[in-house]
Parts: sequence; structure tokens; C-alpha cells
Amino acid sequence: MRLPALSTGRLELRRLRRNRLTRVVLAGLVFLPLLYAGLYLWSYWDPYARLKHVPVALVNEDRPARADGRTVNAGADLARELEERRIFDWKRVGERAARDGVRSGEYYMALTIPADFSARIASPSATGTPSAAGLRLELNDANNYVLSTLAESVFKEISTAAGTEAIDGYFDQIFISFGKLHGKLDEAANGAGKLADGSDEAEQGAGKLAKGADDAEQGAGRLKGGIDQAENGSERLTSGLATLREGTERLADGSRELSGGTQRLVAAVDRASGTAVPLLRTHAPEIRETALGVAKSADALAAAADRLPARTGKAVERAEKARAEVEEYLREHPDASPGLRDAAREVVAAARQVDAFVGDQAGGLRRVADEARAAASAARKIAADAPALADRIERAQRDVHRLGDGARQVAAGAARVDGGTARLLAGSADLTGGLGTLSTGAGDLRTGLGELSGGAVSLEKALGQISGGNRELAGGLADGAKQVPAYGADERADRAGMMSDPVRLVSTTDNKVANYGTGFAPFFVPLSLWVGGMIIYMVLRPVNPRALASTAPAWRVALAGWLPAALLGCGQAVVVLAVLRLGLDLHARHWPGLIAFLCLTSAAFLAIIQWVNARWGTLGRVVALVLLMLQLTSAAGTYPIQTSPEFFQVIRPFMPMSWAVDAVRHLIAGGDQTAVWQGMAVLAAFLAGGLALTALAVRRNRVWTIARLHPVLEL
Repeated sequence: MRLPALSTGRLELRRLRRNRLTRVVLAGLVFLPLLYAGLYLWSYWDPYARLKHVPVALVNEDRPARADGRTVNAGADLARELEERRIFDWKRVGERAARDGVRSGEYYMALTIPADFSARIASPSATGTPSAAGLRLELNDANNYVLSTLAESVFKEISTAAGTEAIDGYFDQIFISFGKLHGKLDEAANGAGKLADGSDEAEQGAGKLAKGADDAEQGAGRLKGGIDQAENGSERLTSGLATLREGTERLADGSRELSGGTQRLVAAVDRASGTAVPLLRTHAPEIRETALGVAKSADALAAAADRLPARTGKAVERAEKARAEVEEYLREHPDASPGLRDAAREVVAAARQVDAFVGDQAGGLRRVADEARAAASAARKIAADAPALADRIERAQRDVHRLGDGARQVAAGAARVDGGTARLLAGSADLTGGLGTLSTGAGDLRTGLGELSGGAVSLEKALGQISGGNRELAGGLADGAKQVPAYGADERADRAGMMSDPVRLVSTTDNKVANYGTGFAPFFVPLSLWVGGMIIYMVLRPVNPRALASTAPAWRVALAGWLPAALLGCGQAVVVLAVLRLGLDLHARHWPGLIAFLCLTSAAFLAIIQWVNARWGTLGRVVALVLLMLQLTSAAGTYPIQTSPEFFQVIRPFMPMSWAVDAVRHLIAGGDQTAVWQGMAVLAAFLAGGLALTALAVRRNRVWTIARLHPVLEL
């Protein structure tokens, strides 16, 4: 039995018109993609225009600042500007409420204007170091990541606008300063001229100062010479006084000793006189005899002192001889005690020491001998004078008393002389030190006057150079004042505006789309048609069983199963576009071409979905879903394909939806239509390929197998 493809397709649709429920299902198949594409695009149609409904916390902690005699309240101005623009639904709250609101999700984000915002904005016009003003934006990606991304772009524009306004004010102050600088340079030029005149007068005064300093230096040299001579004389005086002081000290000590000795002598003489005078008067003969005996003894002592050096020399000779004998004995008797040698040596050493001592004291011995002879002579004289000695002692006692009185007077005078000498020596030392200091000061004065003289000469030269430089400065300032501009208010505004925003981006957009939804329509509409095709073949059979059992050619059977689906698919495309145009005000540059292309797109999608269902049966629905996922991720419907991993870039040319998305973009936005023609050719190839593969599946399915009769999986 041969059945025409169109008739067979009509039978499949007639099957669905038998009762009310199937007719509702048939109508639902047409409107189903509308739910997908329409709801998605309606939801995302223009989110930027509805950002004003998004609650955002606004915290203004800024405090006004003063700059150039005016009050800067940049934080309040910015907050007011934001509220007037209504970019978001601004909520004025405190810092804690904003932080808690962002964490809880009450606010999607929080913008904080810090306390030093105005101060930093005004810092370029104020004293101190300029610093950039900052805004704090607190986000919470847990609330909505996409909104956070959009908000960052919005706030970058806000920050740039606020910064441009601040820079504009800063450059305005700079241009105002140019005007002030112009006037001040004129004043500085006049002042530099007066300064040059004053420098000439100062140069003449410096010449006089140099001459006076040179004269003063010579006088200081003469003064130092006189002071040095006085210092030398003072040093000699101090040296002489020091010698005198030593003599007066010895004199004072000697006079004190003399006074003490004379006092002891007086006491001794008094005691001796009290005892000796009566004794002498009574025992004069016995004293005479005793004195003669002392004279004889003194003569014997003198003779012994004369003979002692000769005797010690002989003792050394005898000791040397004895040591030689001990040495000879020890050589003959080695077992004898070695201590004998040491003892002999000690005896020789002692004899030599005695001989050396006697030799050293030879002069003393001679004096002893002389004194002994003098004592003998005195003793004989005493023996001769003994009878009249008592009278002499009494006279001597009176002389000693007079000597003691004189000694006390001499000691007191010597002490006074010593004290005066000490004071005189101290004064002389102070005088010497003062003259040394004065000499050093005079030397420093001379050096300083020499430096002053040289400095005055240098000053005279420098002032001459300064005078010439001041005149050049006056001329340069006058020329500079002519070159510095003095801008008016309008000129300042123009230049400040240009300097605050020197580079302005002038962007042009070809084939501009109206809004966010229009930009996403090329992605969601083909996507909805694929989903619609999957639903169509969940209701329709990919291949009519009656046609499959007939003898009709496989291609006709495949075509009969595709035609009713293609009709429904075209209806889906028309309904979706109609609602988008009438309901969401979608604008397209080429409406007829867009309708025709989407019908072709739906037909190609349905041919592929028919094939996977005819080839794998129930499992084909899963294959169609997998193909949907692959096309969804590789179609570049949201971001450029270059931002996707390499896998999706590789499979993109082999996915029909990729060609459909690119072509629909150009049909809606306009521009070069090459992508449209390429898309039509590729989709036509997918359409023909899908039908051909379905025909092969029909041929295969005409052979019944156990797997077909009892499928492992049913959906």
C-alpha cells in the first residue's frame, strides 16, 4: 500500500482532533514555546530599568571640611545626587543597620561615604598632602551574584563621576592661583628691583667692614704679643715664688724645730744647771780626772778606727784562703757534705760585705777618728776648765733662755712669711692662668677678625653678585609675569573641565538593540523552539506505524512523520514572535526574514529530534535532551564563545542552534546579513540530513526484533 506523505501527515493530525482533550493538547503544543521564551524574556526584558526597585543601603558618615574659605560637603552632595538619579532604591540607614541588612538579605548591598570624604576631596586645595577620596561598597554574593556584578559597574561610573567633579574643582583652584600668581610676580619684580638697590648699599658697607676688620686684626695681633710677654713674665714670677715658697716652708719648719729644740734645751739646761752646778762646784777635781780618762779612751778609739780597714782586708784574704781549702777538700772527698762549699761561700760573701761596708764607711771612720781626737782634746779642755765650769754653765743657762725667746719669735715670723708667700704664689698662678686665657682669647680674636676680614671681602663680592642677580631676577620676574595667564571665570571653567576629564571615550554602536531582553531574544527564541520540538514528538509519533508497515518508500514515511511537526513548529515560531512584538514591544529590522528563518530553524530542529526518536525510540528523548544541553552551552547566547572552555568552542560549528542564534541576532539588530545566509544553508543541510537519517531509521525499523518487541527501557 502506497500512501502520499501529505495524506499520511494529515492522518496524524486528524488523530489529535478526535476529542476535546487532544485538541487542547494540540493547541498547547503551539503555545508551549511561548511559555519558555516569553516568560524568560519578560523576566529579563529590561532589568537595568528596574534597578530603581532594588533596595540598597546608603550610609553617609561624611563630615564637612573647610578649604579656601568655603565649606565642602561632598558626602551630602553625593548622597543627594544618588537619590535624585534613583539608580537604586536608596535607604538612608546607619552603618550597623546597613551591615546587618546586607548579611540578612534585606539590602542587596551597602554604599558607605566615609567620614573623611569631604576632607579628602578638599585636600588638593588645602595645605598638607593631597589624598584620594574613597567610597566603600559592601556586597554579598549570597544575595545575588549577578546583581553584585552589575552594581560594581554602576558604582565605578559613580566613583568616576564624583572624582571628575572633585578634579574639576581642583583645577579651577589651580587656574585661580594662576591669576594670583600673575599679580604676585609683578609685586615680586618690583621687590627684586628694590632688593638690588639695597644690595648695592650693602656692598659698599661690606667694603668698609672689611677695612675695619683688617685694622682690628692687626691691633689684636699687637695685643696678643703684649699679653704673651706678660704671661712669660708671670710664669717666671710664679717659678720664683714657688722657689721662695719652698724656702719659706723650710724656714718655717726649721724655725719651729729650732723653737722646739731651744725650748727643750732650756728645760734640759735648767735641769742640768740645777743638778750640775752644785755638783761641779763640789766635785771639780773628780771631773778633771774623769775628763783626762775620757781623753785617753778617745785617743784609743781614733787609733782603732785608723787600723779597722786594714784588718777587714786581711779578714777577706783569710776567708778566701779558707774557701780554697774547702774546695780542695771537697775535690779530694766527694762524699763530704756539699753544704761546706755553700758555707765557705757565705763566709767569703760576708767577709766581702764587711770589707765593702768598712770601705764605704772609710770616710765615716775617719770622721769618727777625728771626732774621737776632738773629743779627747775637748776632754782635756774640760779637765783644764772644770774648776771654772760652774760659772760658765750659769752664764750659758742665761744665754739659752734668751735663745729660746728669740727662737719663738723667729718661728712666729717664719710662719707669717710662709703664709704670705703661699698667698702670693696662688695669686701669681691665677695671674698666669688669666694671662694664658687672655692670650688664647686674643689669638681667637685675631683669628676671628681675620675670618671676619676675609668674610667681609667675600661678602662684598657676594653682594656684588647678588646685586647683579637681583637685577636679573627683577627682569626675569617681570617677563614671567607677562607669560603667566590670568584666566577669567569662563576660561577657568572650560580649562578645568578639560583637565579634569582630558580623555573622553566617544563610543558608537552599530545596530544598537533597545534593551537587555532584545539582546537575549536571539538565544531564548531558538532555545524555546528546540524545547517545543521535543514536546511535539512527545505527543506526535516520529513515524506513523501504519506508514511504517506499508510498502511506501522510507523517505516518504519519514517525510509524513515530519510534516505535521513542522507545521506545528512553524506555528510555535509565529506565536512566539507575535507575543514578543505585541506584548514586549520587540523591535526587529527584518520581520519577514525573521519569521521565515525561525520556521526553517524549527523545521531543522524537528528533523533532528524526529531522527533521534525514530532511531532510538524512548531513549531518543534523552538524546534530544543531551543535544539541548550541548547547544545551550555552546551557542554563545550570553557571552562570546571565546570565554567558554575549548570543548564548547570545538563543538559549536556542529550544533544547529549556534547558527540559528547568530542569524537571528542579525535579523533583529540588522547589519551584515552574511550570517543569515550561512545559517539558512547550514540549517537546510541539517534539515535534509535529519530527514535522510530518519529514512534510514524507517528502513531499519521495518525489521522487528526481540529488543523492539520487549524494550529494556520505556518512558
